Amino acid sequence: MKTGSDPRGIPTPVSKLKRFILRIGGAVLAVYLVFVVVVYFRQRDLLFFPAHAACDTMLTPWSDGKRLIGYCHEAPDARTIWLMMHGNAGQAADRDYVLQCMSVHDSLYVLEYPGYGVREGSPSRDSINQAASEAYRLLRSRNPNTPVCLLGESVGSGPACALSLEKTVPDKIVLVVPFDSLANVASERFPFLPARLLLRDRWNNVDSLRHYGGPVEIFGAVDDVVIPIEHARALAKQIPTARFTAIPGGHNDWSNDVQVKIRR
Repeated sequence: MKTGSDPRGIPTPVSKLKRFILRIGGAVLAVYLVFVVVVYFRQRDLLFFPAHAACDTMLTPWSDGKRLIGYCHEAPDARTIWLMMHGNAGQAADRDYVLQCMSVHDSLYVLEYPGYGVREGSPSRDSINQAASEAYRLLRSRNPNTPVCLLGESVGSGPACALSLEKTVPDKIVLVVPFDSLANVASERFPFLPARLLLRDRWNNVDSLRHYGGPVEIFGAVDDVVIPIEHARALAKQIPTARFTAIPGGHNDWSNDVQVKIRR
């Protein structure tokens, strides 16, 4: 049987099959490319999950004098100031569970991301990094004689590590269920996509901390399926000043673990 057309130009069964396969392959490729384009433009809907409803909280509103920029718990004559960058879901007011992990002598300030809670704007790496930098500098200016440390939770480890590049560096950085780079997590979670090429919010904690000389404490959860513990381990291995602790539970269970102590 010939693989092309017969001498009269009539397609053979084999050539018909080839054309059918090419059509199917082309249709699948077209659908895949459309899917990739949609993911590229809508990826922040898969990364950021802001909440806006009022909630009961032990924290009080925190303002820069013009607008609400987060929530806080201020200790009298605080020994340490903690600025927290929280995970990708919820809002700053939700994070009062952190208080049980802290010393009663320390103050906590939780940054509200743009587009979260009642704060205007849209969340992205650039907008969150800028908001974090402004909040950090505000705390430094208002507390010139008090250590200012950082707490980064999950995706919040990205802007927390980025603050290590500030002119006046943080006195300590604590990271809970963090990543080494967001691209590594994305490529692992979405192996069917060219995630490294598509990713728009490229937080890389290894690069951010590369020249930071202060203490870094990293907690990774052994049953974490959101950001597997291997990413926290990989980050700790590449930061000479880091101390790593494995804690039980999943991604959101850390606040109930007595091993997580937020201390300077």
